[in-house]
Amino acid sequence: MRAFLVALVMLVSAVFGPASAQDLSALARLDVAASQIQDEGEAVTITLALSQPVPWRLRFADDPRRLILDFREVDWTGIGEMQQSSIRVEGLRAGSFRAGWSRLVLQLSAPLTVASAAMETDTEAGAQAKVRLRLIPSTPADFAAQARQPEPPEWALPEPAALPPPLGRGNGPLTVVLDPGHGGIDPGAERDGHTEAELMLTFARELKELLVRDGGFNVVMTRDEDVFVPLETRISIARAANAHVFLSLHADALAEGEAVGATVYTLAEEASDEAARALAERHDRDDLLSGIDLTEQDDLVATVLMDMARTETRPRTDRLALKLRESIAGSGLKMHRHPIQSAGFSVLKSPDIPSILLELGFLSSASDLERLIDPDWRATMALAIRDALHAWAAEDAAIADLRRAE
Repeated sequence: MRAFLVALVMLVSAVFGPASAQDLSALARLDVAASQIQDEGEAVTITLALSQPVPWRLRFADDPRRLILDFREVDWTGIGEMQQSSIRVEGLRAGSFRAGWSRLVLQLSAPLTVASAAMETDTEAGAQAKVRLRLIPSTPADFAAQARQPEPPEWALPEPAALPPPLGRGNGPLTVVLDPGHGGIDPGAERDGHTEAELMLTFARELKELLVRDGGFNVVMTRDEDVFVPLETRISIARAANAHVFLSLHADALAEGEAVGATVYTLAEEASDEAARALAERHDRDDLLSGIDLTEQDDLVATVLMDMARTETRPRTDRLALKLRESIAGSGLKMHRHPIQSAGFSVLKSPDIPSILLELGFLSSASDLERLIDPDWRATMALAIRDALHAWAAEDAAIADLRRAE
């Protein structure tokens, strides 16, 4: 089976050429009516009808079990309406994954393997194409072995940026990295036709414009469109930018506990409460379901937590959290009754950059959603964040000056 999958990847590359330098003139579109996932006895058959043939490939991932299909590239609009009648496929998600590529992830309830996989082109129907897969039962051990197969080197995630020199604290602009949560294949929380990914991208763009107009900031975005950016890559972007502040923007949903109002989160090995722990776990799980494996990061995480305890980053982060709370509350904006909390968010684990995760609100709250889609509310929140950053930078510089004078 390993030889089959490797051959499949080689075949796709040979037919369509290398992906790294290719640009498509148009997206392939999914024909929902002609696509389906269904059981045939113990097998699962998958048919994806596309408006044109595109390079594609597949692989498996474990814990949770997933089939991952990558395409260059497909517009997945309407996939939620696709006919699905398989007890072995528990759920699916689809969207853009990286520049020029989209991803479809099927979460499996049982170990499966590929019996056949092909893309058929129907030249008489206007160069339409159909991807046909047939999956058959496998054993847990064999499935795990498939999932352990390494990705081709050209498809691996970029290496994290090298640790930059110590950040200067002169009188120059403050470099702020804005991280709109989720994106692409990972829409985040959803409610009434709105997604967390879309709402946070809108707010991040507005906040960036405000900060740039202010003149006291350099602003970098981890994403400026609806694309998926892995958590570790978001950290790498901040470190490569030599950021002074990393601000991750979210509007999640919580099924349990109180979840209303803006909340400021910092990194901690132990979560401040059960809701904070659930949010941190969900963020990592979103990366897992989208095809990113964080299991090898455990040692790095432990090292980073120890590094933070040995440096001045943690107290600087705590002061930033306090300034954000003071400014947001002082602007009359709704805050959670516990406005500052902590948990083990992977996206906050850069040891050298004060990093905050700001839940602007929660989509599980109708009143929070109403605020998030109100441009006047967003403008007030952006001003509060700007003022907090100014206040923090001034205090941070004053403390640094005092230490140099000692």
